[in-house]
Amino acid sequence: MDDFHGRYLKQTPYSDPGDLGDLGAGITGLPRDPGRLASLVRDLIIHRGEGGRFGHAIPVQRLRDDAESRYVGELLRILRSRSDRPLTAPRPPEERFVGTCRDFALLHCSLLRATGTPARIRCGFVTYFDEDFHADHWITEYLAPDGSLRLADPQVHHGYDVPFDPVDLSREAFLQAVDAWRMCREGRADPESFGVRDLNGIAGLAYTGLWFVRADVRRDPAARNGVEVLPRDDWGRPVLDDGSLTEEDLAVIDAVAAASEASGEAELRRLYEDPRPAVPDEITSCTAYGGVRRVTLSVPRA
Repeated sequence: MDDFHGRYLKQTPYSDPGDLGDLGAGITGLPRDPGRLASLVRDLIIHRGEGGRFGHAIPVQRLRDDAESRYVGELLRILRSRSDRPLTAPRPPEERFVGTCRDFALLHCSLLRATGTPARIRCGFVTYFDEDFHADHWITEYLAPDGSLRLADPQVHHGYDVPFDPVDLSREAFLQAVDAWRMCREGRADPESFGVRDLNGIAGLAYTGLWFVRADVRRDPAARNGVEVLPRDDWGRPVLDDGSLTEEDLAVIDAVAAASEASGEAELRRLYEDPRPAVPDEITSCTAYGGVRRVTLSVPRA
C-alpha cells in the first residue's frame, strides 16, 4: 500500500481545506479517528434531499448554490459565513452546508488527509437506500492502521436503518461503477435500475440507464486521479441517454472495465490518461436546479 499512501495523503485542489484556524480548529484540534471525523462531517453538512428528516425547510437558494461548490475551501467558506461555531462543534441544520453524498465524502476525505490518513473518494452505486434500485452514491476509501483499505459512508447517520458500520462498509454493500457496467453489459442487471430517481424530490424525475453508468465509470477514475468532480459532471460529446451511446463509447468503457478486473492501479491510471476519459479544462455539468451548463474548471490538475 506504499503507492496508496504516497498518492492519497496529499490534498488535491478540490480537497484542500486551506487554513482551518479561523474555524476554531487547527489540524491539532481535529480527531484522527475516521469514525469521529465522519461524525464531525455529518454535523456540518445536510443532504439537500433530507431537510424533512431534520424538520428543516432548506431555502431554495441554498439548494441551488451550495452543492454546486466544487472545492472544500469553498464549502468551509460557506460554513464560516453561517456561523462562528468551531469546526468541531455540532451545528443545527440551518447553519450547515447543503450538499450531496459527494460533499460528505470529499470533506471526510479532506479531513482524513489533513490528519494523516491516506484517503480518496469513490463513485459507484448502493442499494441500502432502496433495495430495488442502485442509487448513484459517493463514499470514502481510506488506509486503516492495519494496512487494509476500508470503505466509509460519512453521510449515513442514526436516521438510517443499515446493517453495517458506516466507517467499515463491506465491498458487497458498495458496487463499483465498473462492476455495475459489467453487470449491465452482460445482461445480469437492468441499466434502468441504476442512477438517480425522484431527483430534487420530484417523483418520476430521474436520470437512469447505461449512459449514466458510463458517466460514473468516468467519474470514479477521475476522482482517483485527483479530479473530484461533481456527481452530474461529464465531458466530451454530450451523452444524456442510451440512444446517444456509440460503439466507440461502449468500447472505451469496456476496456476500462476489463482493466479494472484484470490489472492494477497503474494500468487504470494509464487508461485514465488516454485523452478520451481524462477530464479536460471545460466540462458539462447537469446541475440539479440550473439545467445543463458548460463549466471551466479553475484549478490546476493534481
